[in-house]
Amino acid sequence: MHSVCEAVSELLKESRLLVQMEEISLQTSLDRVLAEDVISTIDVPPADNSAMDGYAFTHADWPGPENPLTISNRIPAGISPVELLAGTAVRIFTGAEVPEGADTVVMQEHCEEKSSAVLIQKCPSKGANIRRRAQDVAAGQTVLEPGARIRPQDAGLIASLGVARVKTYSRLKVAVISNGNELVEPGLPVQPGQIYNSNRYLMSGLMKAWGFDVLDLGIAPDDPATIRSMLEEAAQQADVIVSSGGVSVGEEDHIKDVVGALGVIALWKVSIKPGKPFAFGNVRGTPFLGLPGNPSSVLVTCLVIARPFLFACQGIRDIEVLPLRKAALFSRKESFRTEYLRVKSVANGLECYPQQSSGGLLSTVWGDGLAVQHEGQEIRLGEDIDYLPYSFLF
Repeated sequence: MHSVCEAVSELLKESRLLVQMEEISLQTSLDRVLAEDVISTIDVPPADNSAMDGYAFTHADWPGPENPLTISNRIPAGISPVELLAGTAVRIFTGAEVPEGADTVVMQEHCEEKSSAVLIQKCPSKGANIRRRAQDVAAGQTVLEPGARIRPQDAGLIASLGVARVKTYSRLKVAVISNGNELVEPGLPVQPGQIYNSNRYLMSGLMKAWGFDVLDLGIAPDDPATIRSMLEEAAQQADVIVSSGGVSVGEEDHIKDVVGALGVIALWKVSIKPGKPFAFGNVRGTPFLGLPGNPSSVLVTCLVIARPFLFACQGIRDIEVLPLRKAALFSRKESFRTEYLRVKSVANGLECYPQQSSGGLLSTVWGDGLAVQHEGQEIRLGEDIDYLPYSFLF
């Protein structure tokens, strides 16, 4: 069997950019992946501006707390100011451009306005309360690089540069197939021996959470001819195929054999728990990821093995996820595979869900991440272990 690191490395070697560059509106860019540098053509802010509601003046002109300065102007935000008259102050508001000649802003709470003059009772240091030109971004500065997923703060930053359209990669299109005669869609009655199809929603949800387009082909029965037809359709319409079930060694596990007949199985079986019967290959040249059939195995192999490959195919730059280190509030005997335990982070460490079966999903909802028990590692109560919060993996 391949180790987890070997499996991820092999998949990344086979990865390639499978999407095209396209220019889109900034309004629709959330979670899309940048395809080129974002370089500012302007200074942000474009001029010195006030960080406070207050009064702008020349620091050297302050006559002391008992003597007022004449108020010569009023500058709200959005108005281009005239030069400050020597020996005077101007009423100024947050965000308003500081007039030429002024070098300090005093907050209004430290002043008393009388008629057309102001007493500055507590004078700040020279230059106080002024946000300088280009304090945030300078013209010519690269603020974002290709491969970044656009977050709300990224979109806000791009907008602050006056940019309305950005070049991004198109969304990776992932075909999703759930395999098994026992699967029934939610809302329908189940017969003895049948279960509801959770993997369809789990896989589709993961792909959508990662910003991909999903081609949901539904349930593939345990029939080689039908599986072949569905895989060929997926290969024609999608960039990547992801399936669950049918890649183990049972007599009714047909997907692996059909993929081998239509393309190649380049990797099979990973030293991971849950999720050992993971397969990778291609169908008519379209990359294929064969996940196990058990729901927790689907989640773990998707997060740990499939995710880096899919991100690389989408053009996402930051693929590697570095784990945290937290104290184990449990103990486990040595494992001969790398195990990913469903855990919950609490104040003093990690609690482990008592039932680590791969057949259920309650443990994945109860917890907030995965603890990593490496091959050959014994977990002792209180020792620090690797921990991957779900928030790191989405």
